[in-house]
Amino acid sequence: MPATSAGKTYHHGDLRNALICAAVDLATEGGPERVVLREAARRVGVSPTAAYRHFDGRGELLRTVRTHARRELAAAMERAAAREPGADDPGLAAERRVTALCRGYVGFAVEQPGLYRAAFCVPRPAAADEPLSARPSAEPEIRAFTLLREALEALTRQGAARPGVRPTAAAAWSAVHGLSLLLVDGPLRRLSAQGRSVVVEATLAMVVSGAAAR
Repeated sequence: MPATSAGKTYHHGDLRNALICAAVDLATEGGPERVVLREAARRVGVSPTAAYRHFDGRGELLRTVRTHARRELAAAMERAAAREPGADDPGLAAERRVTALCRGYVGFAVEQPGLYRAAFCVPRPAAADEPLSARPSAEPEIRAFTLLREALEALTRQGAARPGVRPTAAAAWSAVHGLSLLLVDGPLRRLSAQGRSVVVEATLAMVVSGAAAR
């Protein structure tokens, strides 16, 4: 998380950090669509010209917010896993970790929909805002996926082999990501808290049962 928060006076030389904080606040409030460099500058109390000294345009600022949002998603997953009680049985412990990570993923989406949307947005450069050359040629693997993949691999090592049934990490990620989108922006957003819990737990049980035979 950036070291300062939007609205506070920034120290000399820390304008970039202050702009990131303001942009994160904007994304939290309304998703990636709300992240605009001029608005971030206004919130910090500087001119757009000053902001453009630190960011080439909206695309670069939004990519920075996206990186932050992805880190927060992974952190939420790790916190959920850390709260899960341990188990003497390695197989059960592996199942619990997968379930907790997935639950943390969905929980972040529901509790922080703006940041969740920002975590998976695709910034587009505007002709007058950012040159195409400023766009990165490659992106690092999303840590949320890495956590899920590693947990599923650990679970697979504990379960009996079931060729053709065990899901890949990509399939498991698709399940929790798709569920998250349905809960945040789809028809499942109207579910009560109890109804949402039932759907979430059923989906997580499906992911786990496909990863290992218990």
